[in-house]
Amino acid sequence: MTKTKSYQAGLIESLRNSREAAEYLNAALEEDDPELFLLALRNVAEAQGGMAQLAEKTRLNRESLYKMLSERGNPELRSLETLLHALGLRLAVTVAK
Repeated sequence: MTKTKSYQAGLIESLRNSREAAEYLNAALEEDDPELFLLALRNVAEAQGGMAQLAEKTRLNRESLYKMLSERGNPELRSLETLLHALGLRLAVTVAK
């Protein structure tokens, strides 16, 4: 019998690649759903070492990160930029299609 990975495990594995993570976050942004984007950001954070490691890199406490990335989270632009920088990513603006 062949073992299969769960969807989440496969997703997390693929998001370890920075280019995959960037494309994934951009796709989530295109959906125009802030909760979906925060979920995507949580998945990328998990793939890149988890909240504890991210808290250390951003110098934010874990509780703040969990709150910021929760379904009701509403991160400030500065916090979002800090988080993305710690993940090796950056925020960019493009022309709407």
